[in-house]
Amino acid sequence: MIEIKNVSKYFGGKRALDAVSLALPQGQIVGLFGENGAGKTTLIKCILGYLRFSGEITLDGAPISRKNIARLSFATSEHSFFPNLDATAHKEFYEQHFPQFSEKRFRGLMEFFELPKHKALRHFSTGQKNQFEVILSLCQGADYILMDEPFAGNDVFNREDFYKVLLGILEPSETVLLSTHLLEEVENFIGRAILIRRGKIVGDVSMLELEDSGKCLMDYVKETYHYKADRVSKALSELTDEQ
Repeated sequence: MIEIKNVSKYFGGKRALDAVSLALPQGQIVGLFGENGAGKTTLIKCILGYLRFSGEITLDGAPISRKNIARLSFATSEHSFFPNLDATAHKEFYEQHFPQFSEKRFRGLMEFFELPKHKALRHFSTGQKNQFEVILSLCQGADYILMDEPFAGNDVFNREDFYKVLLGILEPSETVLLSTHLLEEVENFIGRAILIRRGKIVGDVSMLELEDSGKCLMDYVKETYHYKADRVSKALSELTDEQ
């Protein structure tokens, strides 16, 4: 289990995370939602140890370090691969450094996305780069797969098919933390939704709880964020009156 206790993070005096506390057990698919700048990426990078923070983050009771970091993988639209290497070279590199790397899963996902194996990644399209980033994170053999807007640049059909494939290949012990703005697309894919706003956790609910309450994910988000349905009409009215 990943446990996050009272984690705060500041950038130049500006607070990005405010005493965040969460528990992420193994075997969950969790959606992390929030507006731009809410703290989603910052939280993920703190978990991975990319950023310094105050508070505590542990994996099965131990600090996340070189000893256990291989149990976490990361897919980001910022990309973390070697652009001059091709897919086959990446596979060989990962096999050398991650004993749990799944060659079978790698081969299947490469075929699913129809990606070339002997082409330098710098020549991939943006969508292909993001697909390959996801493939590496899923094949590493990690228990916790953290994804930060991994589907940018992919069309809706690719995304929908990928959700189905992901549900089919994940082992019961694997956990996915998915940061995305695509609420309605992932609603039937995730089992839990965490909402973050201005660096604070403002919502944490299972999809079963939402279903029992008769609410959809978008309803829950709007209610939690106190969304004002008339804000657009008011703005248009004010702008029209000014003309």
